[in-house]
Amino acid sequence: MIRAIVTDIEGTTSDIRFVHNVLFPYARERLPALIATQQYIEPVKSILDNLRDETAAPDASSETLLETLLRFIDEDRKSTALKALQGIIWREGYVNGDFTGHLYPDVLPALEKWRAQGIDLYVYSSGSVAAQKLLFGYSDEGDITHLFSGYFDTRVGAKRDVASYRAIAEQLALPPAQILFLSDIHQELDAAEQAGFRTVQLIRGDADSASHHHQVHLFDDITPEQIPS
Repeated sequence: MIRAIVTDIEGTTSDIRFVHNVLFPYARERLPALIATQQYIEPVKSILDNLRDETAAPDASSETLLETLLRFIDEDRKSTALKALQGIIWREGYVNGDFTGHLYPDVLPALEKWRAQGIDLYVYSSGSVAAQKLLFGYSDEGDITHLFSGYFDTRVGAKRDVASYRAIAEQLALPPAQILFLSDIHQELDAAEQAGFRTVQLIRGDADSASHHHQVHLFDDITPEQIPS
C-alpha cells in the first residue's frame, strides 16, 4: 500500500525547458545587478560569504564571485549559494508576474486525487526547497502548495545516491516499500529502488530503453495501489 508519493519536478511535473529556457536565463541576466546592489545587505551578504567558503576563496571580490557564479550556471553546478541567489531573483519574477511555474496539464488532477485518497505528497528536486515552493506557489494552476506535506532538495543528498532515499524514508517515518518515487531519470529511480522505494518513470518523450522501471507518459496512467513491489 502506497502511503506517500515523492515527485521530481524537471521532466516530471514540469517541462525541463521551462527551467532551462525561462528560469536560468532570467536569473543570469539579473545576477550582476543583484550582487552589485545587495552584496553588503542580508541575505545576499551571507550567501556570498558562503560562496567564498564553498570555493575556498575567503578574500574573493564580488567581481570574482560573479564570474564563479556565471561559470557554475554554464556547468549546471549544484551550488547551494547559486541556488539561493537564483531563488531571490526568481521570487521577484514570480511575484511580478513575469512568468508562472510550468505544470503539465495532467499533474494537478492526479495530485488532487491522490491527496483525496489520503496519500501524502512530497517533492524531491535538485532545485532548492525555496525554488520548489515558488514554482508550485505561482504555478500555471495558481498556488498548489497546500497539496504537499513537505519538500526535499540536495541537502538530504544527491538524487542518484541510495542514502538520500533512505534519509527521506527515515524523515517520513515510513517503510520504503510504502513510498512511491516519480522521476523522468532512471538513475534516480535506480537509487530509490535500491533504498526499497516503489518507482514509476515519467516519459514525456521517447521511451527510455536503458530503464527497467515502469514507464508512463501521463500522471493519469499512475495507479498507486497497483504499483508492484
